Amino acid sequence: MTTATNVAPQAEQELDAVTANDRRKRRGEPDDDTRKTNWWATALIAVCSLTVLIPLYLAVVVALKTPEQLTQGTGFELPNPIRWENFADAWVRTSFPQALANTAFITVGSVVFTLLTSSIVAYAIARNIHRPFFKGVFFYLLAALFIPFPIIMLPLVKQTSILGLDNQVGMIILYTIYGLSLNIFIYTAYIRSIPIELEEAARVDGASTWRVFWQVIFPLLMPMNATVGILTCVWAWNDFIMPLVVLTDPSARTLPLAQYVFQGQFNTDYTVAFASYLMAMAPLLIVYIFSQRWVISGVTRGSIK
Repeated sequence: MTTATNVAPQAEQELDAVTANDRRKRRGEPDDDTRKTNWWATALIAVCSLTVLIPLYLAVVVALKTPEQLTQGTGFELPNPIRWENFADAWVRTSFPQALANTAFITVGSVVFTLLTSSIVAYAIARNIHRPFFKGVFFYLLAALFIPFPIIMLPLVKQTSILGLDNQVGMIILYTIYGLSLNIFIYTAYIRSIPIELEEAARVDGASTWRVFWQVIFPLLMPMNATVGILTCVWAWNDFIMPLVVLTDPSARTLPLAQYVFQGQFNTDYTVAFASYLMAMAPLLIVYIFSQRWVISGVTRGSIK
């Protein structure tokens, strides 16, 4: 009897809710769980997307035109006819295979060494931040973020020449060192959010500090590894100024340096230059397409942390 008495009011409430929803639908009113579209934010996103899509469209169009077509019109016209020979010319004039191999070697080496060194240093700082020495090291590394590269550029050229690091190996070391400040800042904040009880449980089982890091902490750093890896990859792949002042062997030049051949004193071969830009962008774009799920996962899990 009591059960029937309790069920009756609940059924009436559900019936009232259904009736209210039907009334809203007949009136054209949105449901409670329907979110309104923010048209101002949508318009802002559309405008911001145009700032990327329009330059990309121009780059593709210019790369497929002849020099004569480029001088006519506003530049937005589609190429007619399409000149695929621009890519062949760029391949030959930039020695694209060699420049691509040099850039890939420097980029992969920089990413690997950056992930290993920055994560280890950040772990030591994060777990000992209460000690004055480690806190001083942390703020010392953060202070390096405010030093512009042109200030240390000339001393850097002299030191790399003396130490024999004016080559690809030297570039990997420099990218690893100069990325420490930002990367440690990213890693430290994330490591401090990881419960220390996980490490204590591993130490109870007899794990050493190195084993705790590699088997407990480092697997949990995958979201930040994806973030730091992408930042380092884009930086090392597209950097121009550091290879320009450090590398002395012409055969070791990277893609940005190889593309500088199109910049003449009195003119610039824009069609072939833009073709080479697209060719240099393609490998990095392919890497991002295959790694985007890790990048998105890293951003999402990092925000949850």
